[in-house]
Amino acid sequence: MTETDLGELRTALEKSLRGTVRGEVAFDATARALNTMDASNYRRVPLGVVAPRDADDVAAVLSVCSGLGVPVVARGGGTSIAGQATGTGVVLDFTRHMNRIVSLDAEARTAVVQPGVVLDRLQEAGAPHGLRFGPDPSTHGRCTLGGMIGNNSCGSHSVAWGTTADSVRELSVITARGDRLRPGRDWSGAPDGLRTLVDGELALLRTGFPDLPRRISGYALDALLPERGADVARFLCGSEGTLGILTEAVVRLVEAPRARALAVLAYADESAAAEAAVGLLPYGPLTVEGMAADLVPPDAGLPRGGAWLFVETGGDTQAQARARAEEIARVADVTGSRSRSGSGSGSLVVIDPAEQRALWRIREDASGTATRMPDGTEAWPGWEDCAVPPARLGGYLREFRGLLTSHGLRGAPYGHFGDGCIHVRIDFDLLTPAGVGRFRRFSEELAELVVSHGGSLSGEHGDGQARAELLPKMYGPRVVGLFERVKDLWDPAGLLNPGMLVRPDRLDENLRFAVLPREPVDVEFGYPADGGDFSAAVRRCVGVAKCRTPAAATAASDSSVMCPSFRATGEEEHSTRGRARLLHEMLAGEVITDGWRSTEVRDALDLCLSCKGCRSDCPVGVDMATYKAEFLHHHYEGRRRPAAHYAMGWLPLWLRLVDRTRTARLVNFLARVRPLAALAKRLGGIAPEREIPRVAVETFSRWWGRRAGAELGTGTGAGTGTGAAEFAQQLGGGSGRPKPAVAVALWPDTFTEYLSPSVGKAAVRVLEAAGLSVTPLPAVPAVPGPVTDDGGSHSPARRDASRGRVCCGLTYVSTGQLDRARTVLRRTLDLLEPILDPALAPEVPPVVVLEPSCAAALRTDLPELLPDDPRARRLASAVLTFAEALELHAPHWTPPRLDRQVVGQTHCHQHAVLGDAADRRLREAAGLTGALAGGCCGLAGNFGFEKGHYEVSTACAEEQLLPAVRAAGEEALILADGFSCRTQLQQTAQVRGHHLAEILAESLPDA
Repeated sequence: MTETDLGELRTALEKSLRGTVRGEVAFDATARALNTMDASNYRRVPLGVVAPRDADDVAAVLSVCSGLGVPVVARGGGTSIAGQATGTGVVLDFTRHMNRIVSLDAEARTAVVQPGVVLDRLQEAGAPHGLRFGPDPSTHGRCTLGGMIGNNSCGSHSVAWGTTADSVRELSVITARGDRLRPGRDWSGAPDGLRTLVDGELALLRTGFPDLPRRISGYALDALLPERGADVARFLCGSEGTLGILTEAVVRLVEAPRARALAVLAYADESAAAEAAVGLLPYGPLTVEGMAADLVPPDAGLPRGGAWLFVETGGDTQAQARARAEEIARVADVTGSRSRSGSGSGSLVVIDPAEQRALWRIREDASGTATRMPDGTEAWPGWEDCAVPPARLGGYLREFRGLLTSHGLRGAPYGHFGDGCIHVRIDFDLLTPAGVGRFRRFSEELAELVVSHGGSLSGEHGDGQARAELLPKMYGPRVVGLFERVKDLWDPAGLLNPGMLVRPDRLDENLRFAVLPREPVDVEFGYPADGGDFSAAVRRCVGVAKCRTPAAATAASDSSVMCPSFRATGEEEHSTRGRARLLHEMLAGEVITDGWRSTEVRDALDLCLSCKGCRSDCPVGVDMATYKAEFLHHHYEGRRRPAAHYAMGWLPLWLRLVDRTRTARLVNFLARVRPLAALAKRLGGIAPEREIPRVAVETFSRWWGRRAGAELGTGTGAGTGTGAAEFAQQLGGGSGRPKPAVAVALWPDTFTEYLSPSVGKAAVRVLEAAGLSVTPLPAVPAVPGPVTDDGGSHSPARRDASRGRVCCGLTYVSTGQLDRARTVLRRTLDLLEPILDPALAPEVPPVVVLEPSCAAALRTDLPELLPDDPRARRLASAVLTFAEALELHAPHWTPPRLDRQVVGQTHCHQHAVLGDAADRRLREAAGLTGALAGGCCGLAGNFGFEKGHYEVSTACAEEQLLPAVRAAGEEALILADGFSCRTQLQQTAQVRGHHLAEILAESLPDA
């Protein structure tokens, strides 16, 4: 079909759909780009996307598409790993409207659900009744019931509760011809001709299908045997939307155990663990999951070993669950290959629910973390979930490892060892013809290996395009021919998800990487984890969609941030994955054709808060805040920027100007005059709902100078800080002064310096009380001259640095002004030359940064923007948070005991980049009880102040932070280390938040 014909078809299709469908019809570039991929290696560009409101809408779409010969693909959460949630025709998005739990009958233990409902929502609905849906894939927070039925998903509890097919009672489907059927048992809902076809092939159905718990490949035609109840609903599970479109399902629920325990068993390698797993099944575990050491963090606290089994047990009481777990641990010590190999190194029984969740997160994140090998090499799905009889798993894994080695490939197996199902990401080279050729050869040989062990090419995720081509190796030509006859009976025109299961596309066609540029893209950041290649950074997103969870975790052990904008809007384009998809398509240049100038990418990134939550919460470490800054830099290069970029991006410059002119009182007064404030906000691109923060009349540096002058008996002091040379002398005990035991440098960030100097004052008092010598980082005289914007010596960025204030460049980075950010950072490094040059200072002193966002910028943005400057890495490695400084350099100091409850939120940058373990230990030592909320405050620096962002900003705050503060007692202390967090609390809840330093300082003996 020519491009002209395709355009005419798209126009006619869109017009017809808009005239008949009540739901959203989207044929724009953004909608199409967001749906080109799922979580597989494959990519197809759809003509358009429809979000149906009900079954009538689905029928209307099928009618229009049938008339025009356009394929239809059903899509849920888009987490399919074999390519079956992508298509070239119309994609049906069920997550927007058809996402309800229609009813739940606790007595009958059934629920009626629509295809777009997320599994966790069903689990939450069943929990008050002690019920749950048995299967639970690791993507349970975003996968949908429709997708689970289409793939016959399983999850970690399949040894107890089976596959999705075991939990389906009845389905409602619409065929490509518009027939509305209710498939169930005893041929209920079967189309004409299906029973006749099956009756003619009974012998083949009884002998042609392997008998194992995780056989997902192909059509489950043996479910139609009379001795199995001729269950048409069960047969449709795993058909990947190729036979009919699901509109509703009646599913079975199971009783959830009241208590659980987790036995963690260590083995020498995954083969030893696999051989032991089958011996544990008679003891009735809920799960028997396997993990290799490649995927487990070294600080996970597991027994020493090269692989582990996670074996969960349940009971009516905690004692009962624990006893069962301890029994399994005892049995594991004397049975299986662990004792035979002599390499067993212990077991661990975990009772605490929070500790169990932390361990299960390692397992659930494996589908993402496995996409990077330990050395950073990319790894991909494609052979994600083969399954063999559990008793043969150990031998299969040894041969599998041998096959990898023979092809020069690597992978880290993990998965459902109790069911013989293995997940693995392999470091295929899918970018070059030679690498793709090896991918094909390996796939063909691995299929033969799986079949030789009596296994199934798919044990959970379906065949899709990844494995369907190889089904003849598993079933032979007669059974595959029968699949084709069944497909033709249900879908004669082949419109439903063509290229899957039957008459499939080749497994090495439609690869998502084929459209990406072969040469590295010219970028500003260093992207050290991706070899400096922006395309590789974008490829990090494989589509597991952890960013699409509709609610942040609330338990302290489950604290998460990603992705606040998606949770506020529910729109795919405002998820980390959605933005990564748009960047991928921008690089591809097919759907999004204007590169860095793309308005589609700009609009999607507009609601990215740059919270960096994805940097830590995304299993593959996507860093959308960095990608956004990169994009904004190129998008506005040589062009006028939004007013907010000048008003807030240049914030250090404007605040310094206020300080130098001593006009803080005037500025504060004018900001309270409503007409003037409204005008200023309109000119500065600031949301009219926001209040302009007050500027401190006395900056932190002026206070320090006055304090230092008073101590020396010289009056008020200079008030502007210390020169660089004098600063180095102070830290090193120069000018004849004794060198202190521990001298720390205090970073006067913009927010502490000009807007919240009380935080700096409090930090100085606490650090000194802990026995540390504190010296703020230096300031030097300003360079006179007019402010220009030509990049010369007196441009805003250069003048900002030349005025002598150290600056992390955060505001320039967050607005994508990377040239200016780099200039500011270089000038900062020049200022700190006396302590950064190894010839002058063998060790960089500890640099204490009070504002978490500034500390994160110094640790990450600084070395990534200046990768060739060794001073950047030296400074980044010296950065400490307030709590880290006390823990590392005043370990014997005991903080004042407050014995108070605290409530608030861990700063998103602290969570993502810095970590808060030291803060939690410091709070515990001070008797500050209570867990801080996850998520993001929503202000996020300039984001919440920008015009058009107020609604999303407050929605983020309302998710966890504000409800937690409102629910706290009057005696609770509001803890918020970030200036943005404190500002959001003040402006939305009218409460004052405190930095941890302020809380501790107020309780010091001399307070």
